[in-house]
Amino acid sequence: MASTPLPITGIALCNGLGETRRLVRDALFAGRSGLGPSPIELPFEAVVGAVRTSLPELPQELAPWSTRTARIAAILIEDLRAELDALRSRWRPERIALLLGTSTAGADETEKAYREFLEQGSLPKSYDLFRHHTYGATLHVVRALTGALGPAWMASTACTSSAKPLASAQRLIETGIADAAIVGGIDTLCAMTLRGFRSLEALSPEPARPFSVERRGLNIGEGGAFLLIERTGEPLALLEAVGESSDAYHISAPDPDGAGARLAMERALAQAGLPAASVDHVNAHGTGTRLNDVSEAASIESVLGRDVPVVSTKGYTGHLLGAAGATEAAIAIFALQEGWIPASLGADPVDPKVMIRIATERTEGRFRHVLSNSFAFGGNNVSVLLGAPR
Repeated sequence: MASTPLPITGIALCNGLGETRRLVRDALFAGRSGLGPSPIELPFEAVVGAVRTSLPELPQELAPWSTRTARIAAILIEDLRAELDALRSRWRPERIALLLGTSTAGADETEKAYREFLEQGSLPKSYDLFRHHTYGATLHVVRALTGALGPAWMASTACTSSAKPLASAQRLIETGIADAAIVGGIDTLCAMTLRGFRSLEALSPEPARPFSVERRGLNIGEGGAFLLIERTGEPLALLEAVGESSDAYHISAPDPDGAGARLAMERALAQAGLPAASVDHVNAHGTGTRLNDVSEAASIESVLGRDVPVVSTKGYTGHLLGAAGATEAAIAIFALQEGWIPASLGADPVDPKVMIRIATERTEGRFRHVLSNSFAFGGNNVSVLLGAPR
């Protein structure tokens, strides 16, 4: 049986393009990149998608939990102020779930503390592993700022971390455990991921160009996105289905045939009870690495054919890792709301091995159903199917 579409009643975005959904939307519409030099000192050149605005301090009672991750969360919550007020007026606090994802958690804070340890011989007196590094710290801050008292957990499945919570929200609402959910994810820049991806020879020394024959790898980004999902409400878009698979092909390389990615997309369509021909757009995982782009293109072609317009927005924001899934699902909603998709920045000239339609210019049209893909290390795959309000 097809799943019941759930209203998405609010979205918030913060990344290298800007600190609100409006700023992010406007940069995408204009084709303006948010990539630039790394603010983290490194022994190599790196291009990143950094949040360059000053971040607000937390309320006094939450000051002990103040981290870059927590302050980005506060920006996202402020971007959702009106929508959250409406959500809280409809549902009891204990019926509002909090489902988030991250890859790095508070690694940036721990790196700073460790640098001081090496220089001074002791950790900073203000550093607290639980309040500054752990998943629970972010959940505590978001609970306090939103008043959500329902089921709460954090997923950490690499690059699908913030796509997984959409599936969790769907299950909790459909089984009657929750009436609404705040879902999303946050990741911040840290030396661990920048050095790690460089050691994998996956980090590009120039702005990423997903799907281009001239691509040289990915850029890391930071930021976050929150989406509000409810049992009933006035929707910006509909969460129609979430397809998941785990192919376990390789710890860090995708299946070259895209079998797991293909299965995730097929499961999303099956759960929604929709044919492949109903999909009008794909926001691709599209990292800009040699292996990922060709593998994903093959999986999209096998499920949807060659004519559906495909875009990777990582050429704008960088790869937000644990925040990428929610960020790209939220960005895909602009197509459903406004009838346009951004150019896939830097894709021209498209790799001839990519046998699908990469939108190299902003494209206008009627978008009724869109897929947002997220694929992670270990063959962990998620495909989110979103629909226009009916």
